[in-house]
Formats: sequence, C-alpha cells, structure tokens
Amino acid sequence: MPKMKTNRAASKRFKLTGSGRVRRPKMGLQHCMIGKSRKRRRRLRDNDMVAPAMEKRVKLLLPYG
Repeated sequence: MPKMKTNRAASKRFKLTGSGRVRRPKMGLQHCMIGKSRKRRRRLRDNDMVAPAMEKRVKLLLPYG
C-alpha cells in the first residue's frame, strides 16, 4: 500500500497536541499591527484550538499527525 500524502498547507497551519486535539494560530497577527490595540495583539499571541466540529476534517488532511 502506498504512503498517504499529508496536505502541506494544513501541516503548516495545524499541529496536533499530545491528547489528539488540533491546535491553530489565531488570525490577524501577520501584519498591520499599528492599527490594533496592545490588548488585542496580546490576546492574538496564544494558539487556539480548532472547533470540535472541524477537528475530524482537519485530521483527514494530517494522516500522520
């Protein structure tokens, strides 16, 4: 049986935790920081979890995650 291919775009965006949940970065921290408040930038720093409804779909893209 051939190896399954990992979706490279998904592998750059998502990481799996030890318990099997899917971690993702928050949107809006790449550029244009001047217009955002300090409080907003601080909140955007931490990673977030993918919603349980979307987890299964993301895991299909990461077969060896």
